[in-house]
Amino acid sequence: MSEPIKRIDLTRDYAAHQEEYREAIEKVCRETAFSGGKYADAFDREFAAYVGVPYACGVNNGTSALHLAMLALGVGPGDEVIVPANTYIATAWGVSYTGATPVFADCTPDTWELDPAAAEARITPRTKGILGVHLYGQPFDFGAVEKIARRHGLFVVEDCAQAHGARFEGRNVGSLGELGCFSFYPGKNLYAFGEGGSITCRNERYYRHMTRLKNQGCDVRYYHDEIGYNYRLEGLQGAVLSVSLKYLPQWTERRQEIGRRYLREITNPLITMQAHPENTEPVFHLFVVQIEERDRFVKYMADENVECNLHYPVPCHLQKAYAHLGYSVNDCPNAEHLAAHCVTLPLFPQMREDEIARVIDLCNRFV
Repeated sequence: MSEPIKRIDLTRDYAAHQEEYREAIEKVCRETAFSGGKYADAFDREFAAYVGVPYACGVNNGTSALHLAMLALGVGPGDEVIVPANTYIATAWGVSYTGATPVFADCTPDTWELDPAAAEARITPRTKGILGVHLYGQPFDFGAVEKIARRHGLFVVEDCAQAHGARFEGRNVGSLGELGCFSFYPGKNLYAFGEGGSITCRNERYYRHMTRLKNQGCDVRYYHDEIGYNYRLEGLQGAVLSVSLKYLPQWTERRQEIGRRYLREITNPLITMQAHPENTEPVFHLFVVQIEERDRFVKYMADENVECNLHYPVPCHLQKAYAHLGYSVNDCPNAEHLAAHCVTLPLFPQMREDEIARVIDLCNRFV
């Protein structure tokens, strides 16, 4: 049996940088700066500079980032926000937590990102905004979505949880819409040693409001101006993320190198690739393909000791949690087809050349 290839292997990054990580953690421990504090604040400044915006509001996870973004924009009961049907469910949670309703729109048949025309067709008098997702590290068509939003007086928020460093028309994701929401869950392109998230923006009012909300509704300690949340970024995670952020450009370049090689060298006509428009720079958080006999392919790869995953086997509008919204099969046909045929191939920055070649060879030999 060949040596196993994991879909993602974080142990290699830790082995390469463990002394820096340990030193960063030790500093936090010596100062007991555990909840928020100087190391979380330092990372906020560094991450804002990386994205290219004045403000980054660090929080405890990406789901909280989405929740606070909706609250900062005034979303609440009776409102609707358009969300892609093809995304991880947390995108919709951010809307639901406010008491508003996520309205699911289909993806395009080629990029598998939010279809601007499908989004516009879902707009009603109750629609407050559009929450687009740069899924798999591929930016959605922000230009088309922004035009629609302006025409209808709506906001656009970016879910950047899988797209740290990706660009649309030369601009970093997270700097395009009113707010950009990031996750630092382990396995993301930039990841914490646990949970973490951030909301990026140019608007100081939004930033101040989200900072108050994440700190129990306080601007001044023990004086609670509104109902708040305990959503602070931990100091330990801030310190770890500051280390990782130094290596993110290097990791991104390697992801792009592997992703481009897959696109170029996997030539099996049974495997359909995601489209990547020329005005975007994807970062290949996930390398998702479509295969008609998906389950047989996953077993074939597993028999060869190669791990593949499914992102995501049930589209949001057909999840049991949202059954009360009344969606049916064929409401979002492109997302449903992708869900039934998606496979995620191994891709992470520390992959060896022989592993990349083996994945390509196995894909091409599948019949």
